[in-house]
Amino acid sequence: MKQTYLPGILAMAAIVVASNILVQFLLFDGLLTWGTFTYPFAFLVTDVMNRVYGAGPARRVVFIGFIVGVVCSLIGSQIMLQGDGYEYAAVPLRVAVGSGIAFLIAQMSDVLIFDRLREGTWWRAPLVSSFVGSALDTTLFFSIAFAASITIFGPSADAQISWAWDAVPFLTFGGLVPLWVSLAVADWCVKFSLAMIALVPFRMIVSKALPKSEAI
Repeated sequence: MKQTYLPGILAMAAIVVASNILVQFLLFDGLLTWGTFTYPFAFLVTDVMNRVYGAGPARRVVFIGFIVGVVCSLIGSQIMLQGDGYEYAAVPLRVAVGSGIAFLIAQMSDVLIFDRLREGTWWRAPLVSSFVGSALDTTLFFSIAFAASITIFGPSADAQISWAWDAVPFLTFGGLVPLWVSLAVADWCVKFSLAMIALVPFRMIVSKALPKSEAI
């Protein structure tokens, strides 16, 4: 592992840790969390690493982020909370598995798509790869973690996330849908919005990190 990758590794680890902590703090009647606003910058780190160092180093940084996420989930699974007369893990099994699978597949897809588009207009690769990666991340995470149709985790694990099946107005004002569907849509809207905003720091970081002839 080259020393030059260290800033990317530290940035990815910091984002993953911060997101795992901030996901506990709710916003907008529980539709979002503060972690929703920090996690999407993992795609920025991946794209910068890909543009500056290439797909191989970007994948290594993603894998380190995945390991950090697994460690956070393991720690969270050992923290027990009290509620409604019973004890439960701060990070339920389904949520931990969904988070890990979604992160790894979405980030690796981001690396692949960015690498295929890297020779085009400077903004196309980071925007398209983040768009697809964010959609994959949201779909995989919320489906694995909360969808009632997925029953492989067993009744005990399902009981910990059954609140996500409550029928509520879509995004607080539409027709009735399972709560997790509204959470997923709100999550993806934030991710894609931040992907567009992240084009500004992406351009700035890449311009400083690469020779002028290679930065665009």
